[in-house]
Amino acid sequence: MSSKSNKIEIKGVSVSVKTKGEDEFICITDIAKYKSPDAPRDIIKNWIRNKNTIELLGLWERLNNPSFKQVEFDLFKNEAGFNHFVLSPKKWIETTNAIGLQSKSGRYGGTYAHKDIAFEFASWMSVEFKFYMIKEFQRLKENETKTLDWDIKRSLTKINYRIHTDAIKRNLIPKALSKTQISFVYANEADILNMALFGRTAKQWREENPKENGNMRDYANVSQLVCLSNLENLNSVFINDKLTQAERLTKLNQIAISQMKILVDVNSSKLKIRND
Repeated sequence: MSSKSNKIEIKGVSVSVKTKGEDEFICITDIAKYKSPDAPRDIIKNWIRNKNTIELLGLWERLNNPSFKQVEFDLFKNEAGFNHFVLSPKKWIETTNAIGLQSKSGRYGGTYAHKDIAFEFASWMSVEFKFYMIKEFQRLKENETKTLDWDIKRSLTKINYRIHTDAIKRNLIPKALSKTQISFVYANEADILNMALFGRTAKQWREENPKENGNMRDYANVSQLVCLSNLENLNSVFINDKLTQAERLTKLNQIAISQMKILVDVNSSKLKIRND
């Protein structure tokens, strides 16, 4: 299963967060550096040998890991609290077949814990640190959701763009046209959408914004991108229905006005709810 990594900054400490499927693992080695920058592993060893910690880890595993070795866990639980009891994350994982902790040795290694466990570790170390950690973790998840929404909308735009260009190729481009002529037809059709939504051609926008990089679509907001995606799809239908360019432009402009009003109203309502 593929994973991705991110970092969050908490009171001057950079903490790694890894996402695997639907689970998030947070580097408790990084968290421990808040108390002991030079010896974070000692902080973790003191935490994991605690009887309350053993009970917490065991409960989490019983709820989430059908392969958890209960007998081996009971041995650790009975020993926890005695002065001679010593335990490391690696030994815990190998002995009990635990999945809530992940330990990697080496220069770039460290101990990662499932977020449920990591928050408890942070609380044991510093309640204040845990408070800020939760805030930053939530901010990370919100940013990831926004990025995912944007990626989905961009992907939808690309898919509809392909549908749009395929319709142009099938219906508007004679076989005898040169590559230069074909590119002109595509650009011409793109400007129909630009006119319908933005009220200007790509050339007009560049003349009005000589200092800007890219094109007007690069500066479009999310609502405009959603509307543009819909217009591309509809234009392909209109092309297949043999409507003239003028007829299509009129229809697309009317649809753009109607859809943008709806999108703006929806976004305004969401903003009002957030402010309330």
